[in-house]
Amino acid sequence: MAEHNAPAGRPITVAVLGATGYTGAELIRLLLDHPHTEIAFLSSEQSAGRSVGAVLPWLRNHPAAAQLKLRPLDELTEVDVAFGCLPGGRLPARMALVAERAKRVLNLAGDFRLRDPEQAAAHYPASADWPEPFAYHVPEFADVPENRFVNLPGCMAAATLYALHPLLAHGLVEPDVVVDAKTGSSGSGRGSTEHPADRTGNFRVHRLHGHRHAPEIVQALNDYAGAAPDLQFSTYSLDTARGIVVSAYSRLRPGVGALDVRRAYAKSYARTPFVRLRPSPKSPQDHPMLKSVVGSNVAEVAVSVRDGRCVTVAALDNLLKGAAGQAVQTLNRLHGLPEATGLPFTAVAP
Repeated sequence: MAEHNAPAGRPITVAVLGATGYTGAELIRLLLDHPHTEIAFLSSEQSAGRSVGAVLPWLRNHPAAAQLKLRPLDELTEVDVAFGCLPGGRLPARMALVAERAKRVLNLAGDFRLRDPEQAAAHYPASADWPEPFAYHVPEFADVPENRFVNLPGCMAAATLYALHPLLAHGLVEPDVVVDAKTGSSGSGRGSTEHPADRTGNFRVHRLHGHRHAPEIVQALNDYAGAAPDLQFSTYSLDTARGIVVSAYSRLRPGVGALDVRRAYAKSYARTPFVRLRPSPKSPQDHPMLKSVVGSNVAEVAVSVRDGRCVTVAALDNLLKGAAGQAVQTLNRLHGLPEATGLPFTAVAP
């Protein structure tokens, strides 16, 4: 059951574990201006003892940043919510400590997303170090989780779920679906070894088969839409820092028309503040694109049907709607706050 507003009328105390990665830093940026949270702890092993502004210069001009120091995870204080932003595989070994000192844990890395033991062992082997279950939570498709431990979706998985959920939930398409996802460089994390010169001016394959988000997508669609598609999922790397565009290709079932598809999307996203349907795009700029979502917690979705074939496009900011924004959205829901509290609707440009 959701708690209502801040506990006992005080701010919600939060910790960010792995505060100096791209996701952790974006989460700090949101939490600094959130009206109902208090940042009580920020962890970093390599930068312990330094101020946030010294390590993350884009945060140094916030009035509260000078008082925020980075500390080793062993010094975690008691908090209402701990956000896990550690590199994949690091949190499971530290969960005993975190569970002792945090009332809730919202994990943004992939460690506890998969339930199938074989899939989890293949993609997130360290997750077996912690036996207690995590709920997998996408705010648009699930009730407020009652679990103490919650894992949030991957960024490309989130974009794909927004693209495909209406089609599968309403039984409109054949089960074989092809998805390609194009992502910016921040998806590789702050520790990526790829030289900027190799990425600049390039558009290349990231992984054509076997991406770890594929089993996550199938699991989530089975849970939320009641259908586990035969999914071909391929990913590509964009020459941009932030953002994801997903294209999903499917075939309509016999008797299904464009009107059925449009109604399904309209019904699915009529009451979702952060998933916005582009109902009748006329020009290329009317379709979902990076320039309309990067900097916001909004995911845009548009669908086109012709000759029994369906193409769905979804776009979102991987660090916001695909990670930190999704986490704040979940925190708001857990505490009975308006879902949009502290979250941006507008993109940045140019």
